[in-house]
Amino acid sequence: MSTIADNILQVSSRIHAATRAANRAENSVRLLAVSKTKPAQDLREAYAAGLHDFGENYLQEALGKQVELADLPLIWHFIGPIQSNKTRAIAEHFDWVHSVDRLKIAQRLSEQRPADLPPLNICIQVNVSGEASKSGCSPADLPALANAICALPRLKLRGLMAIPEPTEDRAAQDAAFATVQSLQASLNLPLDTLSMGMSHDLESAIAQGATWVRIGTALFGARDYGQS
Repeated sequence: MSTIADNILQVSSRIHAATRAANRAENSVRLLAVSKTKPAQDLREAYAAGLHDFGENYLQEALGKQVELADLPLIWHFIGPIQSNKTRAIAEHFDWVHSVDRLKIAQRLSEQRPADLPPLNICIQVNVSGEASKSGCSPADLPALANAICALPRLKLRGLMAIPEPTEDRAAQDAAFATVQSLQASLNLPLDTLSMGMSHDLESAIAQGATWVRIGTALFGARDYGQS
């Protein structure tokens, strides 16, 4: 069986090849290990192989891992849907939040971010494919939300996150990710982050400007949702 370290090398090779193919600067794309449903030991192995950034979807599961891995200098990203009653713990225990899609959540994160911590890095999740089942701000509502978040004191708006409708059609992948890049450019704000692309479409995402690719299955194998 492939080890997590082997998988990291393979995914990193894909990222580097896609970055070169897009004529982008080396190290302009970062790997976010999506570790939901995976045990703390898997994250420890990934850290030993060079990863520091981990993305979690489920708050209670993530908080448990943070306790188990408190001896490691990990950077924690919350990437799942956010309920209002979860904002305090997210504000207190995470470095990044990729899934803000409405002002109420951003306001609560700002109010509840401890003063002794740096501002919380924020990405706005955009529902670029218009799927009713998917979280995300609509493109039409994006400018107002982005400007409102920029005015909040304990947050730092970094960019956009998107999960386009899954497809194996490279042209369709490119079109969706290009739309996200265009939406970000249209905001005319000092943003530096596009969180988009997963195991099956990272090459397309990188070609269209992704700076974070969120990879789970290709690193850790299939997820066991019975453990989450």
